[in-house]
Parts: sequence; C-alpha cells; structure tokens
Amino acid sequence: MTAELVRGQNHTLPQTRLEIRVSAGTPVVAGATLGDERGTVRGVEWIAHPGSPQLPGLEVSQQAAADHRLAVDLEALPAGAHRVTVLLALPVGAGGPVRFGAVPAPFVAVTGLDGTEIATFTLTDLDAESAVSALELYRRQDAWKVRAVGQGYAGGLAEMLADQGVTDPAALAGSIQEAVTRGLARSVAPPPPRTPEADRVRHATGSADHRPTAPPPAPEPPEPLADPATTGPAHTTQPHTAQPHTAPGPAAAGASAAGPSTGGPINYAHPRRQHAAPPSPPPAAPPAQPGQPAQPVAGDATGWSMDERLYNQIWGMFEDLARAVAAYRSAVDFAESRMDQELDRALSDPRNRIGGAGDRSREAARAKRDELASRAGEALDRDLAQLAAEAAVVEPALPAAYAGWGNPVWHAHRIPMEIPMALRIGDLHLPERTELRIPLLVRLPLERGMWVDSGRTASEAAALMDTDRLRRLAMETAVAHAARLLAVYPPGEFAVHVIDPAGSAAGPLAPLVEAGVLAGPPAAGPGGVASVLAHLTRRVDLVQMAVRARAADSLPPDLDTGEQLLVVNDFPHGFDDRAVTQLRYLADEGPAVGVHLLMVADREEASAYGPVLDPLWRSLLRITPVADSHLADPWVGHAWTYEPLTIPPGSRVLEQVLAAVAAARRAAGR
Repeated sequence: MTAELVRGQNHTLPQTRLEIRVSAGTPVVAGATLGDERGTVRGVEWIAHPGSPQLPGLEVSQQAAADHRLAVDLEALPAGAHRVTVLLALPVGAGGPVRFGAVPAPFVAVTGLDGTEIATFTLTDLDAESAVSALELYRRQDAWKVRAVGQGYAGGLAEMLADQGVTDPAALAGSIQEAVTRGLARSVAPPPPRTPEADRVRHATGSADHRPTAPPPAPEPPEPLADPATTGPAHTTQPHTAQPHTAPGPAAAGASAAGPSTGGPINYAHPRRQHAAPPSPPPAAPPAQPGQPAQPVAGDATGWSMDERLYNQIWGMFEDLARAVAAYRSAVDFAESRMDQELDRALSDPRNRIGGAGDRSREAARAKRDELASRAGEALDRDLAQLAAEAAVVEPALPAAYAGWGNPVWHAHRIPMEIPMALRIGDLHLPERTELRIPLLVRLPLERGMWVDSGRTASEAAALMDTDRLRRLAMETAVAHAARLLAVYPPGEFAVHVIDPAGSAAGPLAPLVEAGVLAGPPAAGPGGVASVLAHLTRRVDLVQMAVRARAADSLPPDLDTGEQLLVVNDFPHGFDDRAVTQLRYLADEGPAVGVHLLMVADREEASAYGPVLDPLWRSLLRITPVADSHLADPWVGHAWTYEPLTIPPGSRVLEQVLAAVAAARRAAGR
C-alpha cells in the first residue's frame, strides 16, 4: 500500500533500488546531495545536478523539466553516505515562474523499479520559495527510510546548498543554473503565441493531469496541520515564538517561510513579513509566588501587531501541547518496555522459579513501571494546567477572525478595512485532555482549498448519522465558513459563488441567499455548473496572463479582481468530464490568483472517476462536519481530533454577521 506522507513523516523503504519521480507542472531543476551521519555534505563530489548528473548509486536529470525520474541504488552509494536529499529549484532566467507559490504543488513519489509506488508527498504551502528540499532517504540502524521534508528557501538554490553545508554555494548554484540554461537552449523552444481561448483550453484539459496517479488509499493518513500556516510547528523552538513553516495547523495546513535560512533545519520567519526584529511582546505578569510560572498574558509572543502576536502564541501553544503529550507517551512506552525487559530477565533466571523470588521480581518491575508512569503523568498535568490557564486568557482576547461563534466579539463585529492574518475554521484536541482546545487557523488569503467530507465513512461519528442529516450538516458547515470569510474581508473584496446542481442545499444556503451576499443565485443543473465554472476559469486565465505579462491594467474593466470562493455541493452530481477537468484546474491554479474552492462531497460518490481525482483530493484541506481524528501536527505527528465550529443553539449570530456584510456593501456602493 502506498504511504501518502505529510511534512515530517517517515516511512520504511522495503528495497534499496528505487526511482524518485517528480511531477511539478512547470520546468524545475532536480538534484540530490549526499550527507554523512551528521547530514554534512563533504564536497561537490557528493552533489548530483544537471552539470554533474551521476554519482555512485545516484543519477539525476541533465536539464530542467516538468517531470523527472531520479535513479537511486542505496547499496552503491559512496562509503560514509547515510543520507540522500532530493532538491528542487526553479530555473533562473528561463522566463518561467520565480516562486513555487505561483505553480501547482510539486508531487514526489518514491517507487520500485517496476513503478510500484512506495511513498508519495505533495509539497503544498510553498510561497516565495524558489528552491525546496523535497524529501530525504536516510539510514537508521541498517535500515533505510524516506522522510517528507518540504523545506523551502526564498534565497533559492544558493541558500539551499548553504543549508546543506556546501562550501561556496553561490558559485555552485551559478554553475548549475548555467548548465540548466544550456540544456534549455538545446531542447526547449519558445511556444508559439496563443489566443486567450487556446491558453484556457490547454490548461483546462491538461494542467491538472501533471501528477502520476495511484488507486486511492484506504484509509488516508492524517493530514498535516496545514499552514497548523501552511506549515506548522515541527522542531523544538522557544515557547510561543514558533511560526509555521508550511501546513492545517492551528494555523492550518502549511506555507514555507520566506525569509533566509540561518542554517537550522527549518526557518520559522513569518511569510510575507519584514525580516527585521519585531517589537518585543508585552512583559509577562510576575509570578504569583516565587518559583511558580508566570501568569499567562494574551499576546505574549513576538509580532508586529496584536493579531500576529496572538497568532504566534496559538502556534506556540499548539507546539507545546504536541511536545508535552509526546514526552508523556514516550515516557509511558519506556516504562512499559523496561518492565517487560525486567520480567523477561526474571523469568529466564532459574533461581526465581523457586519460592517467592519470581513474584517479588515481578512486583518490583511493576512498581518501577508505575513510578515512572506516575512521574510522567505529573509532568503532563503541570504542562496541561499551564496551557489551560493560557488558553483561558487567550480565548477571550481573540479578534473575530480567530474567535469561535460563541465569542461575544462577533456581536460587536464590524466589517474590516483590511484582511486579517488568518481565519479560525475549527478546534483541535488530543485524548489526554479533550477540553483543552487549540484553535485551527488557516492563513489568508487561502493558500489551498477546503473539502467538507460529507461521507458516512469519514469517521465513526459520521457512520452513525443518517445520510441526509450528515449532508445537511456538511453544507451548513460550508455556509458558516463562507460567512466567516465574507465577514473578515473588506466590503466588495470577497465574492462567493455556489454550485448546487440538484438544488438540495436550499435550506442550509438560505442565510446567504436571504442576506443577498452571493455573487449570483446558486447554480443548478448542468448548464448552471458549466456557466459558473467557465466564468471562474476565464478569470483565472486572464489574471494569470496579466501577471505573466506584468500588465494588470490590461484586465477587462468588468473583471472582479477580488478574492473568489466557489462552494460546490454534492460533487460530482451535475458534473461531466469537462466540468471535472475545469474544477481540477481551479483547485490547482486558482489559489495563486485569488480563486478558492470549498467542496462538500463524499469521495465514495466520485469513485467512478478512479485515481484521476486523487490530485484533487490531495490538494484540498479535508475537514469534517463532525468530530474526526484525521489531522496531524508537523512536529511529532499526533492524530489530532478536529472539532468543527458550531453556532450556539438559538443564536442569530450568523444572520447578524451576514446582515453586517450586506450593510457594509451597500455603504461602499458594491
């Protein structure tokens, strides 16, 4: 079975002769470095790149291409090589994109020589980076494993090579790009001019097919908390200053840091923010008693504004909880393992079989286990109590975009003049303390679409629900998310389109329709589906062409340049093959130019399309209308339970928020 990895996750390799297949949708440079036991690259002779494509046990492509196959024979690597890191970079000066955030997410698959996929990894949440460490193969106790890395570098190939410990990385990066330029000149001719319609057809019929496909896995692995900012907490950092690298995380599901790396494995510099040191956070309150931890303070993290400080503080709480629970579970596992070893030794000693010596040995082993587990539990309780106290202070201080529907801040909410950093779409918790919830935040503008899973196989709770009730609940969840997005964008800068092929979502859609905040009536029937998809596909094409030509002023005057959200209910009902291809195109190409997807769908109902839709599901952040343990943090990979946001019974907050959106639009003349 193929392992679909998330950032930071590893998987054992069953064989040593492998292929690494890369599919990027745009020409990229592929290379690899070898590292010793400490990960150090000993010299240029341990680097395979287009100018020097072969090493013992390793061969890479000699030019930039949208698809690559790298050959690896782990047993033939040079002596002392314990790690193979696969690197991807955008070619310089080739007239193509200059950052990974402007192209479809690269897809990497580790396969056997017969093409059987062993592990796959989709590099989501990249933004300003022009180079990325995709994955690494590493030796651990005479066995080889693969780890999904996804570490991006805004400084490009030179910065990435420097992070690998290469001497004079700028000169080597220049020679690699020169070799790539020569290869492009030999093999790639400029495409002929296209009309806008021809360009649209090319994308709509092929751009979503650039990744290799495989039968859908069952069940799916936990998703990374993407972008918990398109990347989330992943390595030990100082409390409450960690900033997501890629991923859902509390700042969900991941974006790579845009700042230069300082030599560590992950740069937590905030994407799209200045790199000078931000103002210091407000000082923490003094400890209540000497020797006691300081009383928690809302906004006790670095950042340029209170919103950013709270965002970073939530990330810090998320990481602290993940690591505290990981330490507890590890200690308990160690205690159990130690007890088992002591029991085995006691039973293997013939002297313990006479009299009560054996019983005393077993009792002593169990007592040690209980003592170790008790100490771990006490440490966990202290950590959780501190985090609970912090959550009690932070939650009331959150702005509306970060707050739950039950927070009074929504009743005084006013439509802002600029968008916030992130939006809360749910809560996360672990079984050790279910009442301790961490807000799940997604970065704004949205960096990937969302999928509300309406299938009864989505979780145990979903399996117990009536199908119609579950579908209605899924659509109500989507409507609530759309309303939150409308409420946190300035008037007229966010539009919502709805596709409801059979008109089955009239009830859940009523708040949006009655408030008059939709871009148009919900589209029904095949004709309505085709019309909305054609409209949004045209917008993506026109904006892409304007960006490539640096001619934003050439856009048609009637084109809405604000962010667009497409809500699709009951997919794939009402969709033909062309509509499915357009939807995949919007999912791949839309986020970079402000068109986002929010699907309400049961994956089983789309099973007739087979693996052709796998890239679509992978590109979306899956959430559920009921609690489900399907999200993974990027630090230690716990399975976190996602709790969707719910509107308090009897509350009119949704209608009040939508009325405020409509009033703000009227006041702005939109």
